[in-house]
Amino acid sequence: MTMSVTWPWRDEIRGSLFAAVLFPFMLCVANVGVCRDYEFDVVVFGATPGGVAAAIGAAREGVSVALVEPTDLIGAMMTGGLSHSDSDQTDRRVLKGLFEEMHLRIEKDYNDRGIELPYEVSNKLDGKKWVNEPHVAEQVFLKMLQEAGVAIFPSQRHTGVEKTDGSLQALHTEKDTFRGKVFVDGTYEGDLMAAAGVSWTLGRESRGEFDESFAGRRYPKQAVNGFSPRNEQGQLLPFITTDQKGNDEEGDRRVMTYSFRLCLTKDPANRVSIQKPENYDPADFELVRRFVKTHPPSRLLIDLYPLPGNKFDGNNSIGGQIGIGLVGGGNCWCEASYVEREQIWKAHRDYTEGLLWFMATDPAMPEPLRKQMQEFGYCKDEFARWGHFPPALYVREGRRMKGEYILTQKDVLETREKEDSIGISSFPIDSHDIQRIALDDGFIDEGTIFPVRVPGRRRVGYASQVPYRAIVPERKECRNLLVPVALSATHVAYSSIRVEPTWIVIGHSSGVAAALAAKSDVSVQDLPYPQLRKRLEAQGQALALPPPFPEATTPQPGR
Repeated sequence: MTMSVTWPWRDEIRGSLFAAVLFPFMLCVANVGVCRDYEFDVVVFGATPGGVAAAIGAAREGVSVALVEPTDLIGAMMTGGLSHSDSDQTDRRVLKGLFEEMHLRIEKDYNDRGIELPYEVSNKLDGKKWVNEPHVAEQVFLKMLQEAGVAIFPSQRHTGVEKTDGSLQALHTEKDTFRGKVFVDGTYEGDLMAAAGVSWTLGRESRGEFDESFAGRRYPKQAVNGFSPRNEQGQLLPFITTDQKGNDEEGDRRVMTYSFRLCLTKDPANRVSIQKPENYDPADFELVRRFVKTHPPSRLLIDLYPLPGNKFDGNNSIGGQIGIGLVGGGNCWCEASYVEREQIWKAHRDYTEGLLWFMATDPAMPEPLRKQMQEFGYCKDEFARWGHFPPALYVREGRRMKGEYILTQKDVLETREKEDSIGISSFPIDSHDIQRIALDDGFIDEGTIFPVRVPGRRRVGYASQVPYRAIVPERKECRNLLVPVALSATHVAYSSIRVEPTWIVIGHSSGVAAALAAKSDVSVQDLPYPQLRKRLEAQGQALALPPPFPEATTPQPGR
């Protein structure tokens, strides 16, 4: 079955490099105002990298696939700003299948244009960062989806589902209806899973619930002292989340910091100046002002990774006391409506651009750093549709399913073998700040888990097999849904899984499983694992734990 692809920005990209490749496949659907009713074998909701991989993996098994995305961006973080591949902190020897293919294609794109990358995809052990420009990842993703015959439907916000006798029948959006035999939730937030009535959790477990030493409240960072965290009226300054520590053993419904991954440049020919935000109020950044006055920084309050094209990927620093992450700003995101998410997104942008403006102009910043910040701007050739600001908010952690098997800290660090492996996770357990708590004379960041890595090879986390059961809901709740991104795990275990390389691996496997279940007309719980394993191996997936590393490498900062 071949369906047409809707592209609301078709005319805007018609003259671009990838439009030349994709235009024959980008057929506009007539009667845009009419709600259409589509039918596919597999429906993937959420065009994150994991969702993209699920769609391609399913389509390569010969079934019809729809990739339905609520925004107008295909590829989420990897096409929306995250340009430094976190695979440098994973065991690349077992990042095979679509993840490897995607990066080989990225490498070829640069090589074909005579651009030498600082790494080779074939070298899995050199520990170098794999980097690329966002628009290159977008071209690769779109071309692979087109080749697989995936029908893409952007700007389709879901409004509900149809469910009969424990199985999803249809996904309804503001524009259309998508019917399918099997569904895949590729969203960071677990939106389809929640709409389908599958049990989920949000936030952190208590330390005793699963006997996890990294659970509960955590204070690995030193307190920042030397100033008051309150204004003259005694109120907490903006960007302090609370003055109550709470019980260290308890969990809560808070999530780790969200932020944007910025694409910046110093190249005058490609630079768009960062302007003063319309609603910028210097008083909002009094906490930052007091912090830099009492603790003068030696570097900008942002991690910067060099990219091809004289660009930089700007990331929130996991070790920084204050950075571009809006601590506490994402706690309501997952359960918010689309309109409310727009407001939360805007609050994150206001904070981010306000902090950039502060670093470039405020007298409290050391002068060398002010001058350095003034050299940076957005890139003219990135994110043009969105005014050069990255469109994707970095949702590091959302809902997590309560499925057939719940991954815990023990599964990541100790009992790492599983009989129904669908791929290998090997990123360190790693969580950004969750709270910023006021003290009498300063503040302390809470919730950080600094990377938990293999001793002697400090860059890489422990390799563990991800079981098929972790992406499968309980049978009584839904029989034709797979959840590869918001999968079944505790906060601690999810802090190891929560990176795009792992999500691509799991998403790829979920797509193959969805196709097999659709073709065999069986529930996802009844899909025979030997059959799934055979097809995963045929599509190049690595399922077995890797052998010991041949040598140690030097440590690198967390994500």
